[in-house]
Amino acid sequence: MKEQTRIFLSGCNGKMGHVIAEICGTYEDMAIVAGSDKNTEALPFPVYDDPTKCKEEFDVIIDFSHVSALPLVLQLAAKTGKPLIMCTTGLSEEDKSALFATADKSAVFYSGNMSLGVNILISLVQKAASVLYPEFDMEIVEAHHNQKLDAPSGTALMIADAINDTVGGNLEYVYDRHDVRKKRDKKELGLHAIRGGNIIGEHSVIFAGPEEVLTISHSAMTRNVFARGAVAAARFMKGKAPGLYSMENLVGTK
Repeated sequence: MKEQTRIFLSGCNGKMGHVIAEICGTYEDMAIVAGSDKNTEALPFPVYDDPTKCKEEFDVIIDFSHVSALPLVLQLAAKTGKPLIMCTTGLSEEDKSALFATADKSAVFYSGNMSLGVNILISLVQKAASVLYPEFDMEIVEAHHNQKLDAPSGTALMIADAINDTVGGNLEYVYDRHDVRKKRDKKELGLHAIRGGNIIGEHSVIFAGPEEVLTISHSAMTRNVFARGAVAAARFMKGKAPGLYSMENLVGTK
């Protein structure tokens, strides 16, 4: 039997917490030994209302909860020195500053998107942009469910920023062309949002050249992809030294 990675799961009684627990149950080298949640309903492991009260030994912390839980989660990471995989969304700049400061005492893993596939897409897109730009025009198209509030998606902007950094940082993000009567400029990077139905998340990057078109795409079939990425990050982060880590480290592009 493989040596297990013992996980403390913040947000264990939430929807994504249950998904992470289910996924961990399919791996013999992963085990959740304790967790925390405002809902302390019993699970197969101890559940605390305050993560800093944890008495069990663990190797890594996964936080998939609510931003309001962040201060106590950071206290747990600093107190134990154990790596923290931060999956909670909606962090303010102040929250991020506190998170990054914790990396002085504990290893911290943070990514704008926890999907392994999306981060592989970003790596491929950067390679394509470095070769094809400026001869090829680049456009990003994303699609999500009809309840999503922001447009374009945070992931689309994450992809756009990766492309922009790759080609020198001079691209102009264009979100709407309906009221502009002019030819497309070579420095434009178009971002287009589609909203409808129950689309989990689709992102495509189009490289349109004079004789050919290359499209690199990713589709999330379920929201479980984010939980599976968190579990992969937990396995990767076990025993890591203090510092800030990202999906680039995990997928081997940094």
